[in-house]
Amino acid sequence: MLRLALLGFAVLLTGAGIFCNLSGAPAAFPLTTWGLILVVAVLAERWRYKRKHLPDDGPWQETGERFVDPESGRLMAVQYSPNSGERRYVAVGEDSGIAP
Repeated sequence: MLRLALLGFAVLLTGAGIFCNLSGAPAAFPLTTWGLILVVAVLAERWRYKRKHLPDDGPWQETGERFVDPESGRLMAVQYSPNSGERRYVAVGEDSGIAP
Protein backbone atom coordinates (compact mmCIF):
# COMPACT_ATOMS: atom_id res chain seq x y z
CA MET A 1 0.00 0.00 0.00
CA LEU A 2 2.78 2.42 0.89
CA ARG A 3 4.58 1.50 -2.32
CA LEU A 4 1.51 2.40 -4.41
CA ALA A 5 1.02 5.68 -2.54
CA LEU A 6 4.67 6.61 -3.07
CA LEU A 7 4.46 5.67 -6.74
CA GLY A 8 1.31 7.76 -7.14
CA PHE A 9 2.99 10.73 -5.47
CA ALA A 10 6.01 10.35 -7.74
CA VAL A 11 3.84 10.24 -10.86
CA LEU A 12 1.93 13.35 -9.72
CA LEU A 13 5.20 15.13 -8.98
CA THR A 14 6.56 14.22 -12.40
CA GLY A 15 3.32 15.29 -14.09
CA ALA A 16 3.32 18.60 -12.24
CA GLY A 17 6.94 19.19 -13.25
CA ILE A 18 6.21 18.45 -16.91
CA PHE A 19 3.13 20.69 -16.83
CA CYS A 20 5.14 23.53 -15.25
CA ASN A 21 7.94 23.08 -17.79
CA LEU A 22 5.49 23.25 -20.70
CA SER A 23 3.77 26.33 -19.29
CA GLY A 24 7.10 28.10 -18.91
CA ALA A 25 7.26 28.29 -15.12
CA PRO A 26 10.78 28.93 -13.83
CA ALA A 27 12.50 26.33 -11.65
CA ALA A 28 10.13 23.50 -12.62
CA PHE A 29 13.01 21.25 -13.63
CA PRO A 30 13.64 19.97 -10.06
CA LEU A 31 10.01 18.77 -9.80
CA THR A 32 10.39 16.67 -12.92
CA THR A 33 13.83 15.38 -11.96
CA TRP A 34 12.90 14.32 -8.41
CA GLY A 35 9.65 12.84 -9.61
CA LEU A 36 11.44 10.68 -12.18
CA ILE A 37 14.10 9.66 -9.65
CA LEU A 38 11.38 8.60 -7.22
CA VAL A 39 9.49 6.62 -9.89
CA VAL A 40 12.65 4.77 -10.90
CA ALA A 41 13.62 4.13 -7.26
CA VAL A 42 10.21 2.68 -6.34
CA LEU A 43 10.12 0.43 -9.40
CA ALA A 44 13.76 -0.66 -9.03
CA GLU A 45 13.26 -1.45 -5.34
CA ARG A 46 10.68 -4.13 -6.17
CA TRP A 47 12.96 -5.65 -8.81
CA ARG A 48 16.17 -5.46 -6.77
CA TYR A 49 14.98 -6.87 -3.46
CA LYS A 50 12.76 -9.75 -4.53
CA ARG A 51 13.20 -13.14 -2.96
CA LYS A 52 15.92 -15.13 -4.71
CA HIS A 53 14.73 -18.60 -3.79
CA LEU A 54 11.64 -20.21 -2.40
CA PRO A 55 11.67 -22.14 0.86
CA ASP A 56 12.85 -25.71 0.52
CA ASP A 57 10.01 -28.24 0.53
CA GLY A 58 12.37 -31.18 0.14
CA PRO A 59 13.06 -33.93 2.67
CA TRP A 60 13.07 -32.64 6.24
CA GLN A 61 14.87 -34.61 8.95
CA GLU A 62 14.25 -34.58 12.68
CA THR A 63 17.28 -33.37 14.64
CA GLY A 64 16.04 -34.69 17.96
CA GLU A 65 16.15 -31.20 19.46
CA ARG A 66 13.06 -30.15 21.39
CA PHE A 67 12.27 -27.06 23.41
CA VAL A 68 9.34 -25.22 24.91
CA ASP A 69 8.49 -22.02 23.06
CA PRO A 70 8.50 -19.20 25.65
CA GLU A 71 5.72 -17.24 23.92
CA SER A 72 3.17 -19.98 23.30
CA GLY A 73 4.31 -22.55 25.88
CA ARG A 74 4.10 -25.29 23.23
CA LEU A 75 6.64 -28.06 22.73
CA MET A 76 8.58 -27.46 19.50
CA ALA A 77 10.68 -29.87 17.42
CA VAL A 78 13.58 -28.80 15.20
CA GLN A 79 13.75 -30.09 11.63
CA TYR A 80 16.67 -29.77 9.22
CA SER A 81 16.83 -29.77 5.40
CA PRO A 82 20.08 -31.27 4.08
CA ASN A 83 19.46 -29.68 0.66
CA SER A 84 19.47 -26.07 1.81
CA GLY A 85 20.77 -26.19 5.37
CA GLU A 86 17.57 -24.48 6.52
CA ARG A 87 16.10 -25.23 9.94
CA ARG A 88 12.45 -24.95 10.87
CA TYR A 89 10.58 -25.22 14.13
CA VAL A 90 7.39 -27.26 14.19
CA ALA A 91 4.94 -27.55 17.05
CA VAL A 92 4.75 -31.10 18.40
CA GLY A 93 1.20 -32.42 18.53
CA GLU A 94 -1.65 -34.07 16.75
CA ASP A 95 -1.88 -31.57 13.83
CA SER A 96 1.83 -31.66 12.89
CA GLY A 97 2.30 -35.41 12.63
CA ILE A 98 5.19 -35.34 15.12
CA ALA A 99 4.77 -37.60 18.12
CA PRO A 100 5.27 -35.99 21.53
